Amino acid sequence: MGRYLPSSLGSLSCLALLLGATSLTQRVVPQDDVQTPGVSARTFLAERLPVWQQRLHLGDWNISIVFTRARDLKPRTLGNIHWEADKKAAVIRVLDPSDYRLSHQDMLQDMEFTVVHELIHLDLSSLPRSEASRRDEEFAVNRLAEALLNLDRHQPPAQR
Repeated sequence: MGRYLPSSLGSLSCLALLLGATSLTQRVVPQDDVQTPGVSARTFLAERLPVWQQRLHLGDWNISIVFTRARDLKPRTLGNIHWEADKKAAVIRVLDPSDYRLSHQDMLQDMEFTVVHELIHLDLSSLPRSEASRRDEEFAVNRLAEALLNLDRHQPPAQR
């Protein structure tokens, strides 16, 4: 599944149950990163991936994040995920920092949204899926990701 450019999304308030804990497994694949003020995109995602794996109970998965140029993604997408369920391994491709035209902070937030969005797809991967349900799934996944991130961003730092 791919993360499409965001549209106007509402928020959900019934998702606190997804904020549980499990063990962590993560790896951000080293690649060249755009040097910008503050924390680098690679460092930021390396810190946030285990948080979201824990909250979504995906701690037993080996998940990698790689930066991908816009030309290597489907049109109008900002990332995607590929997984091997039998190996519990997945790769999340996130739009490369050099292809963003946002402020540094907005870019990091958008990248985190992409990661959460793709992790939700992974969490839902056992559900039946068809081409007809794809649009509905994308809409629901966007809403869930937005709700979870809104909850996270409104918590005091000590509780994150």
